[in-house]
Amino acid sequence: MIRTIGIIGSGQMGTGIAQVTSLSGHTVRLMDTSPESLSRAMQTLEKNLDRQVAKGKITEPEKDEALARISTGTDMATLGDCDLVIEAATENEDIKRGIFKDLVPHLKAEALVATNTSSISITRLAACTDRPHKFIGMHFMNPVPVMQLVEIIRGIATDEETYQAIRELTFKLGKTPAVSEDFPAFIVNRVLQPMINEAVYTLYEGVGSVEAIDTAMKLGANHPMGPLELADFIGLDTCLSVMQVLYEGLADSKYRPCPLLVKYVEAGWLGRKVGRGFYDYSGDTPRPTR
Repeated sequence: MIRTIGIIGSGQMGTGIAQVTSLSGHTVRLMDTSPESLSRAMQTLEKNLDRQVAKGKITEPEKDEALARISTGTDMATLGDCDLVIEAATENEDIKRGIFKDLVPHLKAEALVATNTSSISITRLAACTDRPHKFIGMHFMNPVPVMQLVEIIRGIATDEETYQAIRELTFKLGKTPAVSEDFPAFIVNRVLQPMINEAVYTLYEGVGSVEAIDTAMKLGANHPMGPLELADFIGLDTCLSVMQVLYEGLADSKYRPCPLLVKYVEAGWLGRKVGRGFYDYSGDTPRPTR
């Protein structure tokens, strides 16, 4: 049974996963090499839980209990008693492989390992651990507390017991699982990211402005966010990373990342998290940069 859950990475995704797992009654070990990042994560968690209290979704005692279930640490040894460890670091295969190499010596024999990757091969990541049969993909959507879907991806070696345990956990977290085969970018990003990339091409080729493209898709296709606005929300570096995985993994030119997307990432214009992407977020209202 999964009682204690470790989370590696205290960014937006790791913090969101910590929130939903603690609220579901699990003991949470949040690990990051940066004490500053952990401090920010705990402040964000408290604000998010306060917001849920204000909306009547949880009570003040439930908030306090959820926060009390979360402990933090900057060393992998923090995760030694975990029944499951979820890696939620940046979408970079070399970084993830390094994390798993460092993690494995600290795990108890029966511990399960999951990765929140949105695109990278589960089989390949599992192979750099000592337990590929206990390794699985658990791709949460952003923002984690709001979005209901979790993609579950089995590697070639993932056993049935691991799959069933993660499926059961997903329901306990109040989420709905969607099972994907271990193909590049899985289901959501296999469909979503090429659409975003095509929207960037539409801007790059001068077919429409940022505002026109986003307005067209919101009002013409009933999307809640335009594709360029959504790219900024996800992070342009993440969008580019997923497109590169698709392009390299499927060897099809239709997945070639748009040169404008590459240029924005090279410029450090990564979207909301840095204050500039396809929109400028320095003022009270985001405004298109092109």
